[in-house]
Amino acid sequence: MEKFYITTAIDYVNGAPHIGHAYEKIATDVIARHQKQRGKDVYFLTGSDEHGIKIQKTAAALNMTPKQLCDSNVAKFKDTWELLEIDYDQYIRTTDENHEKTVQKIFQKLLDKGAIYKDSYTGLYCSGCECFLNEKDLTEDGLCPDHLVKPEEVKEENYFFKLTDYKEQLKEYVKKAVKPEFRVNEVLNQIDDIRDISVSRSSETLQWGIPVSGDDSQVIYVWIDALSNYITAIGYDTEAPSDKFKQYWPANCHMIGKDILKFHSIYWPAILMALDVELPETIFAHGWITIDEQKMGKSLGNVISPASLMGTFELQNVDPIRYFFMTTTPFGKDGNYSDEDFKAKVNSDLANNMGNLLNRSLSMLCKYFDGEIKPEFVSDSLKDKALQTPPRVLEAFDNYAIEQAAEAVIELVNDTNKYVNDNAPWTLAKEEKWQECGQAIYNTLETMRHVAVLIYPICPNIAQDIWEQLCCEGKVSEYKISELKWSDLKIGKIASKETVKPVFLRIDSEFAGDKKKK
Repeated sequence: MEKFYITTAIDYVNGAPHIGHAYEKIATDVIARHQKQRGKDVYFLTGSDEHGIKIQKTAAALNMTPKQLCDSNVAKFKDTWELLEIDYDQYIRTTDENHEKTVQKIFQKLLDKGAIYKDSYTGLYCSGCECFLNEKDLTEDGLCPDHLVKPEEVKEENYFFKLTDYKEQLKEYVKKAVKPEFRVNEVLNQIDDIRDISVSRSSETLQWGIPVSGDDSQVIYVWIDALSNYITAIGYDTEAPSDKFKQYWPANCHMIGKDILKFHSIYWPAILMALDVELPETIFAHGWITIDEQKMGKSLGNVISPASLMGTFELQNVDPIRYFFMTTTPFGKDGNYSDEDFKAKVNSDLANNMGNLLNRSLSMLCKYFDGEIKPEFVSDSLKDKALQTPPRVLEAFDNYAIEQAAEAVIELVNDTNKYVNDNAPWTLAKEEKWQECGQAIYNTLETMRHVAVLIYPICPNIAQDIWEQLCCEGKVSEYKISELKWSDLKIGKIASKETVKPVFLRIDSEFAGDKKKK
C-alpha cells in the first residue's frame, strides 16, 4: 500500500489554541482524510513544542513549573483538536522521554561528524521568534517585524551548525520542495544571506530544555530539538532506525505557517543532509487568518477560539467551521474571518444549496413514491457531470488546492440544483408523468451520493448524514474515490418522512434557536 506521511508544525504551548492554530490542523486533517480515500496508508502527526525561554518565563510568572504549564496547555490543544475532529495518528511532545534521548543522539552525531562546532557569538535575539535576527531583518525602529519588540543583545558561547556548508544543495532542494511556488524566490533570497546558526544556548540563560550530553553548560536549542520531532516520532535512531521510520519516512508533506518557512526549508533540510537522511517531499507554507482584516493578537482583543465559534453560533457539529476556513481563500494565501462572512458562506453553500437539495429531493421521493427508488427510475442524465468531478478533486488535492476541490463539489451541487429546477419533478408529478418524475429525483439523489464521498474530508458529519439518509451501507469514510461509479444508489425503499431531516440548518433559521437567529 502506498504511504502518505503528513505533519503539522508543533504548536508552542505557552498559551491556549486559537483559530490560527486550528486552520493548519483542519487543512492537514482534510488532506489526510482525502489521501485515505485514495487507499493510501496515511500517517498524520501533530504535537507540541515545549522547551524554550518563553515557556520558562511564562511558567515563572504564573508560579508554575514549566512542565505544569505545558501539561495544562497541551490538554487545551488536545481538547480543541478533538472538538474539531482532527483525526491525527500521533501527538508528539518534545518533553517525551524518547524524543529527548533521540535529540541528544542526533546532536552528538552532528558533533562527531564535524557539522557542529563551539564558538562565541554576539547577536540580536528575539525571544518571541526564539531566534537571532540580522539588523536588516528589523523594522526602521529596530524592532522584530513579527513581534514589534526590540531584540536583546546576547553574547555567549554556543554550539553552531555549519549551515553555510549546504547553500548550493539547499537551493536545488527548495526549487523542488517548497509550495506554493510563489514562496520559492523568497526562500532562495534568504539562502544567499544565511550564516551558521546557533543550536544551543547557555544553561545559565535557558534551563528548560534538553541538556547537551557531556556538556552541562549548554542546552540544545529549538532547531535541533523541535524540528527533529518529525523523525523522532516515527522511530528515527542514529544507529538503527525503526521499521516504522523506514515505512513512513520521508514525509510527503510538512504543513507549516508561512512565518516558519525559513526554518523548515533551510535549517531542517540542512540538518537532514548532515545526518544523511532523505529529505521531505513537500514543505507547504499556508497563510495566516486575520480577523475583520486585522492581524489576530491578544493586545487587540480579537483572538478567537474554535470553541467560542461553536458556542456563538450554537453549531451542532464542526463542519461549518472546517468548511469556511477551507473554502474562502486560495490555500497558501492569507484568509480573513468575520461573523458575517461566516454566516453567509455556510448558509449559502451548506444549508441553501447542498442541504436543501438533498432535503427537498428526498421529501419528493417520500411524497410521490413513498420513499422508494424503482428500477425504472435509473437514468444517466447527470452521469457525465458527476463523473467529471472526482478527477477535478484529485487534481486539486495533488496541488494542495483544497478550496478548488471544494469548489468542484459545490459546482456539481449547483448544477444539480439547476437540473432540478429545469426538470421540475413537482410539475411532472402533477402531470402524472411518474417515470420522468422518478428519474429526475433519482438523478439528483445519485449525484448527492457522489457529493457525500467527495465533500467528506472537509465536512465529515454532513457527508455521513447524507450517506445515511440515502440509505447507503457502511461509513462514507470507508468509501474510496476510485469506487465511485454511476447508478450505485440502492433500489427499493430508502427514505420515509421520519428519516428525512436537514443536514445543516441555516444559522439564522427559526428552527435553530433564538441565539442563533440573533
